[in-house]
Amino acid sequence: MSESHFDVIVAGLGAMGSAALYHLARAGVKALGIDRFEPPHTLGSSHGETRVIREAYYEDPVYVPLVQRAYELWADLERESGETLYVRTGGLMIGLPESDVVSGALRSAKEHHLPHELLNSAEIQRRFPGLHPEPGMEGVLEPRAGILFPEKCLAAHLKLAKEAGATIRTNERILDWGFSEQEVRVRTGSGEFHGSKLILACGPWLPGLLEEQAATLPGLNWRIERQILLWFKALEPKLFTPDRFPIYLFEYEPGKTFYGFPDLGSGVKIAFHHQGETTSPETIDREVRERDIEKMRGMLRGYLPEANGEFLRGTVCIYTNTPDAHFVVDHHPASQRVILASPCSGHGFKFASVIGEVLAGLAADKKPRVGLKRFSLARFP
Repeated sequence: MSESHFDVIVAGLGAMGSAALYHLARAGVKALGIDRFEPPHTLGSSHGETRVIREAYYEDPVYVPLVQRAYELWADLERESGETLYVRTGGLMIGLPESDVVSGALRSAKEHHLPHELLNSAEIQRRFPGLHPEPGMEGVLEPRAGILFPEKCLAAHLKLAKEAGATIRTNERILDWGFSEQEVRVRTGSGEFHGSKLILACGPWLPGLLEEQAATLPGLNWRIERQILLWFKALEPKLFTPDRFPIYLFEYEPGKTFYGFPDLGSGVKIAFHHQGETTSPETIDREVRERDIEKMRGMLRGYLPEANGEFLRGTVCIYTNTPDAHFVVDHHPASQRVILASPCSGHGFKFASVIGEVLAGLAADKKPRVGLKRFSLARFP
C-alpha cells in the first residue's frame, strides 16, 4: 500500500492527538498524524510551561480513576523519554465550605478514599503564608497533586511516536475530510490520505471541521474561550518556591475561580479559570492587554499580596467548552470509523496520557478500561 493509506489518521497533534498517535504507534498501528502548525506551539491549548494535575477531582468523582491511570502513564512516558514531565507539589482547593471547589474535592476524596486534609483559613495561611484566604474559607489539601510540563509532554509523545513508526505531517491544514462504509479520507494542501479510522482531536478547530454536520451532532454548540496566563515577580520569593507552595484552585466567589503555581524560576504563574470572552481560533485576540493584567492584580492584592510584584509576561491560551463543561470522547453518530475527542473545557491536559490510550483503543475497537459514558455525545439533547 502507498504512503497515502494508513490504519488510523489522527487530525490534530496537541495534547490528546499527540498522545493518541504515541499509543497507536507503540501498538504497531500504521498511523498518520496531521497538524496545521508545528507542535508544540503557542496557538492552541497546550502551552504555557505548566499545567495542574490533581486527583481529588471537584468536577465529578468519575474523573478520579481516569486521572489515576493518567498518573501511571505520565510516569511511563517519563521513564521512556528520560525527561522530567511531572513535579509533585501538593494541591490546595480553596473556597467557602459550600463552594464547588471545596465540596466537590471532598466528595471525590471521600468516595475514592484519597489521602487529604481539610484546613481552615488560619491553617492555610500558617502552612502556606503566600496564600491569604478570607475568614470562613477552607482548603482541601491533597498530597499527590502537582505540575505537568505541557510542551515537554507533547514533544515526548511525538518524538516517541515517530521513533515507533508513526508518520507525522505538520504545517498542513485539513481542507476536507469524509467517510464511507469502507474508509475515511482526509485532504490537505499536500494530498489526500485514506485510512480505516479517523481521530479528530483538533481542539478549538474541531467545531469548524464539523460545521457542515452540526445539525446531526448533539451538543456541538461548543464555546471557544480566550484565556490569559500571567507571570509576576514575587515580592517575597521564598514564599513561592515549589517546596513551600502548592498548586491551588481558589473559588473566590460562587462559580468564579483562579488558579496558580509556585515559582519554578520564571515567576509566579496565575490565571483565571474561565471568565474569558467568546472567540474563535481565527479571530482571537492573542495580545495580553493591560486590562488583563489589572484584573488579575485584583486577585493578587486580595489573596496573594506577596506575589503582586512586577509583571513579567503573559500568553493567550484557548479553552474549547462543552455545554456542561465535561469532555467529549465518542464516535461520530454517523460512523464508527470517526472518533471525536478534545473539547475538554479547560481542564483536560492532565488526562492527555490516558485519553490518548483510550482513543487508540477505540480505533482498534477495544473496550476502554475506563468508563466513557460521562463523555458521550448522547448526553446532550
